[in-house]
Amino acid sequence: MERRERADAVRNRQAILRAAEELLRLHPPEQVSVERVAIAAGVGKTTVFHRFGSRTSLMRELMQERAHEMELAVAAGPPPLGPGVEPVERLVAFFAAVAELAARNGNLLAAHEHAMLTRRSAAEQPREANPTYLFWHRHVSGLIAEARPDVDAEQIAHMLLGVLHMEPIASELRAGEHKRLAASYADMVRGLLKE
Repeated sequence: MERRERADAVRNRQAILRAAEELLRLHPPEQVSVERVAIAAGVGKTTVFHRFGSRTSLMRELMQERAHEMELAVAAGPPPLGPGVEPVERLVAFFAAVAELAARNGNLLAAHEHAMLTRRSAAEQPREANPTYLFWHRHVSGLIAEARPDVDAEQIAHMLLGVLHMEPIASELRAGEHKRLAASYADMVRGLLKE
C-alpha cells in the first residue's frame, strides 16, 4: 500500500522547486545554493536537504519535472511530436522541442551538469544513467531503427544527443538560442534517414 504524501510536504516540495527555478532564471547556477533556495521558498535548509538529499538531487528533480511534460507529448501527444507521423518528422519535432526546452532552461541545465560533475559519485552515475536521458535515447534510437534498420541506431542516438553537451552548442542554448540548432538537427536527421 502506497503512503500518501502529507499536504504540507507537497506544498514545500512545490515551493522549493519554484524557488530553485526562479533563482536559476535570475542568477548564474553557481550562485544558486541550497541556502538561497530555502530562503526563497520560505523553508529551512534542513527541509530542502530532507526532501531532496542534496543540491544535485534538487537540480535533477527539477530537470526531470521540466522534461516530464515533453515525455508525455512524445508518448501520447499530437503529431508530429507524438505518434502518427513518419519517424523522420517525429525526430525533427523532437529535436526542435529539446532545443527549445534547453534554451528556456539554460541555467537549469548548466546547474544540473555542474552538480553532476562535482558529485563524488559522478563516476558511478554517468549522464547516460539519467532517467530523462534514457527516455530520450530510447525514443531517438527507436525512431532511427524504424526508419533505418541498417544503421547502429543506439550509437547514432548517443551522438545526436551528445551534441547538446558540446560547449559551443551549450553556450548558445544558455543564451536562449535554439532555432539554429533545431534547423541543424533537422538537416542531420533528414540527411541520415533519407533512403
